[in-house]
Amino acid sequence: MRVLYFSRDYSPHDHRFLSALAGSGHETFYVRLERGLRQTEDRPVPSNIEQVQWAGGQGLFRWRDVPRLVMSLRKVIKRIQPELIHAGPIQTCAFIAVLTGFCPILTMSWGFDLMMDDTRNRWWQWVTRYTLRRSTFFTSDAQVTRNKAVAYGMNPERTVIFPWGVDLSHFTPKNWSLANDHSFTVFCNRSWEPNYGVDVVVRAFVKVAQQRDDVSLMLLAGGSQGALVRDILLKGGVMDRVTFPGFISNDDLPRIYHMADLYISASHVDGSSVSLMEALACGLPCVVSDIPANREWVTDGVNGWIFPDGDADALVAVILKAIEQRTVLPSVGRNARKTAEEKANWHENFNKLLKAYALTCQK
Repeated sequence: MRVLYFSRDYSPHDHRFLSALAGSGHETFYVRLERGLRQTEDRPVPSNIEQVQWAGGQGLFRWRDVPRLVMSLRKVIKRIQPELIHAGPIQTCAFIAVLTGFCPILTMSWGFDLMMDDTRNRWWQWVTRYTLRRSTFFTSDAQVTRNKAVAYGMNPERTVIFPWGVDLSHFTPKNWSLANDHSFTVFCNRSWEPNYGVDVVVRAFVKVAQQRDDVSLMLLAGGSQGALVRDILLKGGVMDRVTFPGFISNDDLPRIYHMADLYISASHVDGSSVSLMEALACGLPCVVSDIPANREWVTDGVNGWIFPDGDADALVAVILKAIEQRTVLPSVGRNARKTAEEKANWHENFNKLLKAYALTCQK
């Protein structure tokens, strides 16, 4: 099958999709909508994936460019003659693909395009509805995003849930026998953006650190809340107990997970978080906010713990409990790994996408 894979930028997730497609037997063409201010993936596009030159992919996406991009994509379609377009996020790539009039289109949600819809304007919501009602098939990584798509008008019988998963041979379990009983490391690698609740994590850490001198925090990534995060830590007097490794390559990520004792995600909205799946695969007990997508992965007291969304004091209590009962962490970690093996195996889950391709092309 000739597949046109149309994505916003070139992220580690795009690299995974394209690498898997390269070995799937499908002839795949890659169309990139924009080139962000910061390169998000330093590995090259797989050699047997054809990168398409078109009007987009040179800078940031602008709504005023939509007519020009639609015309350019029509020319690409005419030249390549794809049998399927796989496009997402919904309001940019899939919208442009739908406007070309091509069919069939598999629209793929990237999570944020549906989970942040309540904060968007009416134009964004109209575009979402317009695109989904004209998509041939739809896939997302969580039940909560699938339900949102159906609410916007997507035919529920033309949907499939595809948790992206992780490479279980790369993200391997932590060796708890090497753990240091005299220190405890809390870890968060969500972007420092309002929807990910990193400010909740640092507020909780300040209170934990004031009660215990054996706890440290490791914060990866960065974002628009950088000043706020550092201000909370400085005023709390705990900056010397926080490390900021920055952005870590995919190759080095397992080592970072293995340095931690507890993974935290305080996200206010989410799909199936790949970071959470990576932590589970590494056998790391996970503490997550009580939102629908997280409840699909974490069972309280089994493979981690759940706290009320946005409640820093409740998060403090969970962290302190984990520290005081650290002897149970290896068994919780084993349950976390079991969850990943059962639900987050990238190589098995990718077959669900290939089945969605076949269903999309059915007459």
